[in-house]
Amino acid sequence: MKKGNLLILALIAVLLGIIVMSLIPAPDGPEPVTATQTPAPPAAPVAEVERYPIATAASSSPTDPSVNIDDSDKAYGDGLLQLVGADALAYFHSDRMIRRFVATIDNLPRQEAPAGKMPVKPVGGPFLVERSSTGMTIDPANARRYARYLEIMAAVDVRRLVDLYVGFYPVFQQAYRELGYPHGYFNDRLVDTLDDLLATPDVAPPVAVTQPKVLYEFADPALEKRSAGQKIMLRLGADNMARAKRLLSAFRSELLRRSPGK
Repeated sequence: MKKGNLLILALIAVLLGIIVMSLIPAPDGPEPVTATQTPAPPAAPVAEVERYPIATAASSSPTDPSVNIDDSDKAYGDGLLQLVGADALAYFHSDRMIRRFVATIDNLPRQEAPAGKMPVKPVGGPFLVERSSTGMTIDPANARRYARYLEIMAAVDVRRLVDLYVGFYPVFQQAYRELGYPHGYFNDRLVDTLDDLLATPDVAPPVAVTQPKVLYEFADPALEKRSAGQKIMLRLGADNMARAKRLLSAFRSELLRRSPGK
């Protein structure tokens, strides 16, 4: 792939990463030590039907040898710096950006979304709670930790974002099939993930939490059973979540506008 195309590819990963960036909270406490590994996702059915096809150039296929995921990291740092500036550069991991993004999109609708696979670093600072004689609730001040992330997310031009995504969709598709979905379609998974995030229930504050061990959990068992992505949305706070939903909905609408027959 030419250097110029690699730069564009890096920008795509950055822009898409911004969507995820505002949804990733800092850990509630130290990560527990465990000897187990996250199980590999199940293989997609052989006869899977593409529900949200992306119209790409005929010369760009997922097996095109000129499309090399491994080379994309070389242009990542410079592309990120030019797009978001030096201040925001520190928010992103500088390795395996495409693979990190694809893995995160695949994991968010699941019960767990490992931090080690995410394209951006967690929000800094401790998770804030208010304690009283009746229990613990999420501190309203916690929402301020996500303000900068939502500002960056809101500044993204949705049409340009989708233009770039569509132009280099084969690379994201390649990374998705590497995860263990040889017959799957990444755009289908992306739409499903957006739908899951947008389906997060509106919960009026204060939101009760518990701390059975090291990490905080939602006191309501129904909320604690929600997907990893929805629990992240709930931690943003009601106002931030409403703003994030508007931005994600705009991205979804533009994405489906480019899908033939949708």
